[in-house]
Order: sequence, then C-alpha cells, then structure tokens
Amino acid sequence: MGARFAGKVVLVTGGSSGIGRETARAFAAEGATVVVAGRDEQRLAATVKELGGDASAVTVDVTDSGDVARMVETVVARHGGLHVAVNNAGILGSPAPAADLDEDGFGAVMATNVTGTWLSVKHEVAHMRAHGGGAIVNIASNIGAHGRLPNMAAYAASKAAVSALTRTAARDHIADGVRINAVSPGATDTDMSRRPGETDADRADRLKGAIPLGRVGATAEVAAAVLWLASDEAAFTVGHDLVVDGGATA
Repeated sequence: MGARFAGKVVLVTGGSSGIGRETARAFAAEGATVVVAGRDEQRLAATVKELGGDASAVTVDVTDSGDVARMVETVVARHGGLHVAVNNAGILGSPAPAADLDEDGFGAVMATNVTGTWLSVKHEVAHMRAHGGGAIVNIASNIGAHGRLPNMAAYAASKAAVSALTRTAARDHIADGVRINAVSPGATDTDMSRRPGETDADRADRLKGAIPLGRVGATAEVAAAVLWLASDEAAFTVGHDLVVDGGATA
C-alpha cells in the first residue's frame, strides 16, 4: 500500500457498489479518508465497514441541488475538508431504440447522469476554490463521446454530455485551483455490464469479439486510472477524458 492520498479527504458518489466501491477501496488503501455517497443506506454502511478507518457514508439524491450541497457540507463538517471528488453516480436506463424510449425513463437517465454530475461539480468546486483547490474526476463512458451502440441513445447522450461538461468545467475552474478530468470505462466487471439473466461466462462470450484485449475490465483497473488523475502525478493533466476499455473504441 502506498500513501499518495495521506491526509486527503475523498468523496465518491455511487460509492456503494461496482466501480465506485472499488475506487473507494483504492483511495483508502492509499491513505485517504473516504466518504462514500449514494441512495442505499445499507449498502453504504457495508462499504464503510469494509473500508474501516475514518471512512464514513452520506445518503444523497444527486438530482437534488439542496441534497448535493448537504452532502458536501456533511463531508467537510465530519472530516475538515474535501480534497478529491469522484462523481460516479449513474444509471443505465432501459435500452430501447431512440424513437421508442419512454420519456420518463430518458429524463431519469439525463437527470442522474448529467444533472447529477453537474450539481456535484457545482457544489464541490464551490468548496474547493474557497479552500485551496482540489481534484475532481467524473465517470463518463466509452459509450457516448467515444463510441455508440444500438438501443443506448439515452445512456450515450448522457455520458457524452458528461465528457463535454468535464472538459468545459476544467477550463472554467483550473484558475480556481480545481483540476477536473474524466474516466470513460468500457465494459467492466460490474452488474451494469450484464444483461438480465446473463452469467459472467455468457458476458465474456458476448463481448470477447468486441474488445481487442479479449476480456472485460476489472474494477481495479478503472480505479487505478481514477487515482492517477486525482493524484499529483497528473498535475499537468486538465480536461482529459481517459478511455479505459481494452481497445474497444481505439
């Protein structure tokens, strides 16, 4: 274990499962005090128990500005600051051809993935720029700005928006001392990458031909990219969208 983030307070939204949970583990292993945020109190509590140390959790609805502001205020009140934020909360929605998408479902994907990311950035930057700066990493996707798939219009549009939002916000706020980047994972070993009723073996067979590396990614591989972008090693990296997808969109 290293100590790249010793003395740092790190917030991870969507931190109770998948990439978020693995990212929280990785930051904790590197010495950070980690706060995981999300909607499921029980799953958050289980993650905090696993992380140990000074880790804590806060429930949040990222589509509600007041709730997101409360999340940041809670992190600062508990731990004395906020140095790194990873905005990972997101949903896939129900796949369908673009013209057949349910309007409420499309709106829910956009509200969580786009508005939720923007509100998180908004309130995180408000604290960071008043307290010496910080680093933000948004989780986008290789579906969107980098590649498209049938029946994924809502998700692709939302994640392309996250990529564009990240790059624009990075230019807006680097003078404030806040460095903003994104990671765009491809198919990763999480529940979101499995179709209903699909086993890991089924998923591997379905995707091996679409991924030049021949396999899905490990959550630890995505977390490693997030930690690098958040670290001082990436101090000259601003407004980058790092694709981690085994070559699928190369």
